[in-house]
Amino acid sequence: MMKSEVIDEMLQTAKTIAVVGISNKPERASYNIANYLAKHGYRVVAVNPVLSEVVVNGTVLTSYPALEDAQTALAAEGAKIDLVDVFRASDAVPGIVDDVIRLGIPYLWLQDGVQDDVAIARAEAAGVKCIQNDCIFREHAART
Repeated sequence: MMKSEVIDEMLQTAKTIAVVGISNKPERASYNIANYLAKHGYRVVAVNPVLSEVVVNGTVLTSYPALEDAQTALAAEGAKIDLVDVFRASDAVPGIVDDVIRLGIPYLWLQDGVQDDVAIARAEAAGVKCIQNDCIFREHAART
């Protein structure tokens, strides 16, 4: 499957996006992209261990310390994370990949400047569809 086809599938199929490394600062890309995704119909789930909550598109969201905590909370209401959008340093990627595989999350997106070929190869071998070093906002905006 070509990269553009993977991106199309992710953007069309995913409904709930966990933003790992979300910020509550309006000048940060993670804050703005989370708001953009929410405005375009995606359910945004905040994941940042140093925040207890964050406002996304005018709604106060609980910020979960880890993906597992977010997935557990969603499972209690019959929902799940479809895509993990990562705004963390590349050295955090192997641990995030471990979580994505263990939790059965089908899609992983690493934002601009975030890349780990070895971890991505491991995720893809486990059936996770991945994009790295690209911007979900830019790709979505180009398609709408």
